[in-house]
Amino acid sequence: MNIFGRAYRTIWPDEDGVSIHVIDQTRLPHRFETVSLSTSAEVADAIVTMVVRGAPLIGATAAYGYAMAMREDASDANLEAAYHRLYETRPTAVNLRWALDDLKARLAPLAASERFPAAWQRSGDICDEDVEICRKIGEAGLSLIKKAQKPGKTVNILTHCNAGWLACVDWGTALAPIYMAHDAGIPVHVWVDETRPRNQGASLTAYELGAHGIPHTVIPDNTGGHLMQHGMVDLCIVGTDRTTARGDVCNKIGTYLKALAAQANQVPFYVALPHTTIDWTIEDGVKEIPIEERNAREVTHMTGRLLDGTLATVDIMAPGSKALNYAFDVTPAHLVTALVTDRGICTATREGLMGLFPERG
Repeated sequence: MNIFGRAYRTIWPDEDGVSIHVIDQTRLPHRFETVSLSTSAEVADAIVTMVVRGAPLIGATAAYGYAMAMREDASDANLEAAYHRLYETRPTAVNLRWALDDLKARLAPLAASERFPAAWQRSGDICDEDVEICRKIGEAGLSLIKKAQKPGKTVNILTHCNAGWLACVDWGTALAPIYMAHDAGIPVHVWVDETRPRNQGASLTAYELGAHGIPHTVIPDNTGGHLMQHGMVDLCIVGTDRTTARGDVCNKIGTYLKALAAQANQVPFYVALPHTTIDWTIEDGVKEIPIEERNAREVTHMTGRLLDGTLATVDIMAPGSKALNYAFDVTPAHLVTALVTDRGICTATREGLMGLFPERG
């Protein structure tokens, strides 16, 4: 995607062959800055602090972190230890585990001297594969936007959190169909949930939609139901950090409430996901998916730009009040109209997923 007239991915290797560059998403939308990471510890910290975030991007970044760990120490002991260090950075998003499992299986049989170059090459391949996966998701989801289009009318789409190219290596998941629709000349407008407490919608989704020239409006998280009641939303499309084998989806906190409102108002609720986000080992998302609880400070404090252009973090809570910060919630499959994957569209059921992924049978 393009920023300041230059094409960017969210992650790319340096010419030195041992470090990577990422976009620092904690600085957006006010500052566009990139960060160089050259050690596995720096990668782990970037994931924890959400310099990088979004399930597919976390997986790609963790893969490079694993490769760096093999450059630091390619022993069998560190092959195991680095896996666990990186896995613990963000336990909810299954892409991270998928990428680490993929690399570990490839590296374990190799001699220590072969592990770093093999891991580095595979990390680059994972990034390229993610771009192609997201492109296919975009093509599949484009058909749903075309279906919702009425002659002479704009298609109004509601999304939650950020599932665009900033959450992936490029294109995005939930936003990929929107980019393709806009580029194809279909008039679209996006209702962007602010997505408290970290405001990924207001800061990231709005930033990338604006950079691409797509009309959008940022709304408070609690506005979506009202818009649906008044016929102002044609469809919802969100991403997911983990999808169970029966179609339950775990996404940014607040997604569940949007799905409930969509069902109550007969608004299609779609979830876009790469196959790497499907966790075939679990069925019941509510009971089995670990929900990350993040620092309460994300709720009690907000960072923004002052009138003089400087950035400041302020306390917005009543003194002495406690805050609870669950990062995700689970939307049961029966609330999901369809899953939009890189292999096509299916119902949010085990049967639907197995129809697209028969090798999992």
